Amino acid sequence: MEAMATGSKLGDYLRVRRERLRPDDVGLPTGARRRVPGLRREEVALLAGISMEYYLRLEQGRDQHPSDQVLDSIARALQLDADAETYLRELARPARSARRRPSRPERVSASVQSLIDNWTTTPALVHGRYMTTLAANSMAVALSPFFAPGVNTLRAAFLEPEMRELYRDWDEMTAKVVAYLRSIIGGAVDDPRLAELIGELSLRSERFRMLWARQDVRQKTSGSVRMLHPQIGSLDLHYEKLALPGAPGQMLVTYHAERGSPSHERLQLLAHLAPRPSPGQSAAASTPR
Repeated sequence: MEAMATGSKLGDYLRVRRERLRPDDVGLPTGARRRVPGLRREEVALLAGISMEYYLRLEQGRDQHPSDQVLDSIARALQLDADAETYLRELARPARSARRRPSRPERVSASVQSLIDNWTTTPALVHGRYMTTLAANSMAVALSPFFAPGVNTLRAAFLEPEMRELYRDWDEMTAKVVAYLRSIIGGAVDDPRLAELIGELSLRSERFRMLWARQDVRQKTSGSVRMLHPQIGSLDLHYEKLALPGAPGQMLVTYHAERGSPSHERLQLLAHLAPRPSPGQSAAASTPR
């Protein structure tokens, strides 16, 4: 069956991306007797300039070591953008890692915590490698209690009704966050903690299950979100995600509004509503998990 998983991450990715392309997307005749939802395997092989037998081995997981030239050709045939092509290469060249030692708890440096605490009108938080909040300032927690330290924002996005009410563009936001997750995990899809998180969300959220199956990849580190805060109303915000040097997997996330806009004025109001930690006490220490 076309829709069956191959048992190979690379093969599954090739199959899904193939099925999402229409013949007219690549200049092929549609025809009236097609039995598959997208391109046929032989059509991808033709477009990539490789043999049908070799492409079949790749998609069935019987050959998982294609050359760079073959990967280039397949990426062009499947019309992969830069992020999707990078993900393809990471699946084909998974990093070899020594047997994992017990990982140390992720911690945010005191200097980064002090930095975001001093941003009194800018919501800011730090995500760890599994999208759990490691640190947040008062503004971030005032924006949403699900931005508090100890909360996994990926899990909250799909399982907490309040997050669906917070995001006016919830469908768009969830599609972005799943595509972003694939981009940051690369070929490390066998990470036990990550597999546990993905398994939980796949069981409990139909939306996540559908988005994960799409195999979208997009490393979008800036953009806009539309929120509806229960106290201050509608917010149109810009976000930035910045990798923290010397802290692998940690991303600093900030939200801001155009100066002079209604959303900017509402953020100033939120700053007055946000609880102030006492001296020497950060949001990370004062906010329960």
